[in-house]
Amino acid sequence: MSADLPPIALVDLAARHRRVADEVERRVLAVLRGGRYVGGPVVEEAEGAVAALLGRRFGVGAGSGTDALALALKALGVGPGDEVIVPAVSFFATVESVLHTGATPVLVDVGAPRPLLDPDAAAAAVTTRTRAIVPVHLFGDVAPAPALGVPIVDDAAQSVGTSPPPRQGLLAAVSFYPTKVLGAAGDGGLVATDDPELAQRLRRLGSHGMSVNNVHHRVAGHVGGNSRLDGVQAAVLLGHLAALHERVARRREIAARLDALLGDLALPRDPGSPVSVYVIRHPRRDRLQAELQRRGVLTAVYYPLPMSAQEVIGGDLARARAATPRAAAFCDEALALPCHEDLSEADVARLLEALSGALAACA
Repeated sequence: MSADLPPIALVDLAARHRRVADEVERRVLAVLRGGRYVGGPVVEEAEGAVAALLGRRFGVGAGSGTDALALALKALGVGPGDEVIVPAVSFFATVESVLHTGATPVLVDVGAPRPLLDPDAAAAAVTTRTRAIVPVHLFGDVAPAPALGVPIVDDAAQSVGTSPPPRQGLLAAVSFYPTKVLGAAGDGGLVATDDPELAQRLRRLGSHGMSVNNVHHRVAGHVGGNSRLDGVQAAVLLGHLAALHERVARRREIAARLDALLGDLALPRDPGSPVSVYVIRHPRRDRLQAELQRRGVLTAVYYPLPMSAQEVIGGDLARARAATPRAAAFCDEALALPCHEDLSEADVARLLEALSGALAACA
């Protein structure tokens, strides 16, 4: 492999933009020239389009995916004294969103080999204080939603492009962080629902609790805040939507070729996954990562610690290994590989060659 070749990146946002630059820039320029930067028809169009993509009637934009999940929980009235069950494998935003409501996150173990919410662990964690369960649809795979008589809020941050979309909860929160399969040019998020009352609550919660201008209310027990999808980000999303189907198809094609090489090391996926992140498990993960980097392939660890080990919630790794052993084992072994639509055929060939060599070195 030539030392002159650039490394194969985990994501290439500049290349992604080049594919849709004319449409995105046309739409963004129209927003800038029109002067309607907060709210307005472009935001409404994007909210409706993403809601339809998720199979829901209503979409309410938010300033980020983290805000979207917090707003969803607040719209259900989750607050101080309540408990919310979440899986121990996710990005910290899942737990962070619960904390922002004033509620207590209750971390439960995941299944194996996929790090998705374990329904039995969730059932064992339900108490009289449980107000919601948040299955995380990780890497684009749909997590099981246990029927425990508790409201479900889907953390669908990594699920845009999943077919069919997860429709388990009363509400689904998504993220438009730039690296997502459908990403903006900055932060953004959205909550989707079929319930018009919940949609109204969400909109008020994200706009200072206002019913009309300068009339502010508590909503489901919460003071409103300021978290909205802005017009520029909405325009970027609309510019990317037409490419989404082709983007997902290419990811699935590359994933299938990686699967053929990696066999049981590859994390099993749902057939309809958009391959938001392609993850493998390897018992010598750190050495494999170093070998791949030496061969020009950049990777990432999703996630280095189970959520139950995070100091901010009073956790530590020893207790996490005892309380959520499958989550801890996953975090010890997981490695994300490049698998995105901007890999050329030459890139894929280099990736497969590098993987073969790195795996042999780590055997």
